[in-house]
Amino acid sequence: MSSEVPSDNDEVGATLWLPRKASMPAHVVCPKMADHTAASTIAIARHELQESWQGGQVTLRLVSEGSDNDGYHIKYKVADHSAVVSARRPLGLLYGTYALLRWQETKEGNDRDTTWTSAPALQRRMLNHWDNPDGSVERGYAGKSIWKWEQITKNGMTDSLRQRLTIYARANASVGINAMVVNNVNASPKMVTRPYLEKLKVIADLLRPYGIQVWLSINFGSPLALHETKTADPLDAAVQRWWQRKAREIYKLIPDFGGFLVKANSEGQPGPGDYHRSHADGANMLADALKPYGSTVIWRSFVYGANHKGEDRVMQAVSEFKPMDGLFHDNVILQSKNGPLDFQPREPYAPIFDNMTKTPQMAELQITQEYTGQSLHLVYLAPMWKEFFSYVDPVARGLKGIAGVANTGDDTNWCGHPFSQSNWYAFGRLAWDPSLTSEQIAHEWLLQTFGRGDSVTVAALEDMMLSSREACVDYMMPLGLHHIFAFDHHYGPQPDGYKAEYPLEWCPVYYHKADKQGLGFDRTVATGSGATAQYREPYRSLYENVKTCPEQYLLWFHHVAWDYRLANGRTLWQSLCDHYDAGVRRVAAYRVLWQSPAVRNYVDKVQWQQVDKLLATQLDNARQWQHTCLDYFNGFRSY
Repeated sequence: MSSEVPSDNDEVGATLWLPRKASMPAHVVCPKMADHTAASTIAIARHELQESWQGGQVTLRLVSEGSDNDGYHIKYKVADHSAVVSARRPLGLLYGTYALLRWQETKEGNDRDTTWTSAPALQRRMLNHWDNPDGSVERGYAGKSIWKWEQITKNGMTDSLRQRLTIYARANASVGINAMVVNNVNASPKMVTRPYLEKLKVIADLLRPYGIQVWLSINFGSPLALHETKTADPLDAAVQRWWQRKAREIYKLIPDFGGFLVKANSEGQPGPGDYHRSHADGANMLADALKPYGSTVIWRSFVYGANHKGEDRVMQAVSEFKPMDGLFHDNVILQSKNGPLDFQPREPYAPIFDNMTKTPQMAELQITQEYTGQSLHLVYLAPMWKEFFSYVDPVARGLKGIAGVANTGDDTNWCGHPFSQSNWYAFGRLAWDPSLTSEQIAHEWLLQTFGRGDSVTVAALEDMMLSSREACVDYMMPLGLHHIFAFDHHYGPQPDGYKAEYPLEWCPVYYHKADKQGLGFDRTVATGSGATAQYREPYRSLYENVKTCPEQYLLWFHHVAWDYRLANGRTLWQSLCDHYDAGVRRVAAYRVLWQSPAVRNYVDKVQWQQVDKLLATQLDNARQWQHTCLDYFNGFRSY
């Protein structure tokens, strides 16, 4: 591949938060490498610095000391505006390059020498694309898929697609994302056929110098669906041989292929359960096929339904997988969503992280805003993820990585809403360093995206971002309410939702349990589903007792009387009204701020107009949530 970085796309938002061009090219000194990939990586770093470093000379230096990972060390001298980036690996030099350019864009002053060291906290920092071969994107809100398969042959891709995907690669490398699953977990069997594997090789070749490893979501039933075996039973020798041959074929094309992501026996997807085999049987069969190549199977725990009739849905992942803890092979990782349900605006952490103590795990976050207003609402998700990390520290727990369901599409600005870009950015920064604060990340993103403005304006926009997730919770589902969205598309409220032809656990009425006595799902051991028992102490006892349960999870764990008094002395009903009103008022305040002269002068005209229009939509939808939900729930109080 060419090591040249394409020039900035003039279309607004297309180059995301990537470095701006400097007025003069910088002088860059870098090592020479015989290895092609290493040389390409260093050439990219050199070009980024030549284009965007506004100081003096930058030296890229490979060293033998320090941690043997992709970390870097930076030393800046104010006297001559020079910098040295040191790392043990070429990829560390690239990450250090982007860190230096980020510092240049966001630093508060350069009147003293500066030095710092950084290394990734987690091994796998992965995007999961839910993209389909036909170009559609499940839960995608920014246009069609970025993978234009029709523009790729086994010999290459069109120039326009290469330029677009190079921006994608740069953006990911700039925040340390190092792995990427190209396709939907509801996978098509055709993704493992030769034509698609040859196209995948072309993508892998482009992404490799940026340190990004490609993975595939696979359909567990692929050999049967492709009529190459008579079954997909993981204990069948012919099936095992088929996957072994398929792995050999993939690694011959892509020697650094990452492995398989699998959604099995979930929401209609085939899996080992179809043959009365366990998840461990299925995962281990695939793991054995990948083992010779040092690769991994990531097996999702998002499994509920058929085998758990009558059981509280939020308990089903633990019930399903805990009996298999310790039975998975060492190159299998269990990937679990941050909450026990399904990426709600607020959930308690998923107790599967407490219960699988012998199985390597990854956390799955959702960057795309399926349940947080899609790409129509401004909702900055870093505070949500930091809340999860406060319960499940990814480093202390020894997680093998973090995956984020991607929010990219072929819209000019990649993510639909200009501020949705901040969630892609925040995911990468937190996957690299979970100790970063939401405030730090918002500040970085604003300055890199819109440039430097007066400090009051920037601070006001930071406050807007930082409060936006709580505003979303307030106007959608406060006090622990959850999953009362409209069917299928999950945009807008439908608290009365019930369809006899649907599983009950897909219906909003299943979750809020409103009646004339009160509201909420009783998940206590004493009188309810017993979900609190799946949590470690002190949370088990904390959640069990209505008097100690944090109010933000109150209706998640308890069915509460309408006149129950919260800590502030207000009744449950009064508090619901207060929260819905606060959420709507907060969004109205965002629009007032956005329309202020200071913000108009700070943000370019095209993006200002986009956000202004979207904030109007968000305000209308917030009011719809307020009126629909309060009118509906008030009907129970009138019995």
